[in-house]
Amino acid sequence: MTDPYVIAIDGPAAAGKGTLAKRLAEHYGLGYLDTGLLYRAVGRLARERGVDPDDAEAAGRLARELVPSHLDDGSLRGHEAGEWASRVAAHPSVRTALTDFQRDFARRPGGAVLDGRDIGTVICPQAPVKIFVTASAEVRARRRTDELLAKGRGVDYAQILDEVRQRDARDSGRSTAPLRPASDARLLDTSDLDIEAAFRAACAIVDASPPRIP
Repeated sequence: MTDPYVIAIDGPAAAGKGTLAKRLAEHYGLGYLDTGLLYRAVGRLARERGVDPDDAEAAGRLARELVPSHLDDGSLRGHEAGEWASRVAAHPSVRTALTDFQRDFARRPGGAVLDGRDIGTVICPQAPVKIFVTASAEVRARRRTDELLAKGRGVDYAQILDEVRQRDARDSGRSTAPLRPASDARLLDTSDLDIEAAFRAACAIVDASPPRIP
């Protein structure tokens, strides 16, 4: 069965996909789910309960316990939560547990925008619109560094760049649902684009895709 009208946004960390996905959802009047929050929430639960995020069985149990209220924690968008998320997301048991949550959201009346790392390849492979948002590791590390500095945190660009590269390697090298563009996804490189230019480019991709059926 073909998925409802879904805009699938995938890409590595700090490429700008979350901001774009939220803007697209508002622009086209669709529901929005940042699927990365699911993995961040599992990672946060692991840290709070003293569970090793590299323990696949334990992480899988936590993922099966996840409820929507776990996504309301504002600290889930922090850098530390992102690192823990990348570690638990490597486990097939975690990804399987969270797949139904994402697919149920995608089936909501009126359609939805989901952003993550395997939306177009695994979660909604029949989505009519697939965009893979990317940027160079150096640009993404600079964005993350600037973001943290703006929040008053002392950070080192070289360390952030190393973490970005390590996370890319984990996300792309995992055996289950590795980070990669779907074969029919449109690539959007934001390395040299500000958010407005990236948004216009994304809208152009959506508008050139199959029309939404009322």
